Amino acid sequence: MDKNIPDKILQEVSIFPSMPKAVMKLRTLLAKEEVSVEEIEKILRQDPGLAANVLRLANSPFFGLPSKVGTLKHAVTLLGIKRFSKIAVGACMDKTMEVAVPGYGLSAGELWLHSIAVSNTAEALARYRKLDEAGDYFTPALLHDLGKLVLANFVNKARPEIDDLLAKGVPLVIAEKEVLGTDHAEIGALILGKWSFPKVLINAVRWHHYPEAMADSSLHSEIVYLANLMCQSNVDSGSEGDQSNAPYSSVLERLGLKPEQYFAFAERTRSWQEKLSETLVLE
Repeated sequence: MDKNIPDKILQEVSIFPSMPKAVMKLRTLLAKEEVSVEEIEKILRQDPGLAANVLRLANSPFFGLPSKVGTLKHAVTLLGIKRFSKIAVGACMDKTMEVAVPGYGLSAGELWLHSIAVSNTAEALARYRKLDEAGDYFTPALLHDLGKLVLANFVNKARPEIDDLLAKGVPLVIAEKEVLGTDHAEIGALILGKWSFPKVLINAVRWHHYPEAMADSSLHSEIVYLANLMCQSNVDSGSEGDQSNAPYSSVLERLGLKPEQYFAFAERTRSWQEKLSETLVLE
């Protein structure tokens, strides 16, 4: 490994764009005890096309609305302010995450589509398990692969070495660590730290591949871990080099899930993803 690579990666983190202004404004707004539809609309309408993106997401199969919504106010009425606000944050991130990520073989829009799928799956899984504040699992799941945007060029240049490790059965996240001295989960956590996110969300991103490695186990990291697995195209064989067909039994046990329940939920998630891909046409 080039001994200068870790420093170069940290330099890229330092110049990584700030959090989108609309997201910052929404986070500040949502910290208030009471939020009005008009306040949310005012933020969204400051960015041309953002309101349209929000409606596009709201009308996707993940949210299961009984009818198509054509206005932000109608969407809020059906979804509630908290859930609608999560969709708005997802829509705000599209400009950051819709770029191609060549080092990971992702064309323009694929990273964002995967992130939207994982975030909605995480929230659905939290609701399924009747966890408190299920919406809190949406944001770390949405941002779990943000570090790939920084590592993409480094991974691309180191592809031969990484591919050699992958061919030996080494998980991608470990191959990144061995070749580059860091991995996309670690870098994503650094970005969230730069954006002043709460520690629990930073840790959820940092440990979304190996939640059992945390000193103190976190439901957030475990939910994001499972949601990410469920949204991988080859979940049965374990994408990105995860250790086995099923996730760690300890994670399932803590969440009160049996393996058959996990796979049934994963199958349903893949069906959602297919419909989501059809709805959110990547231009």
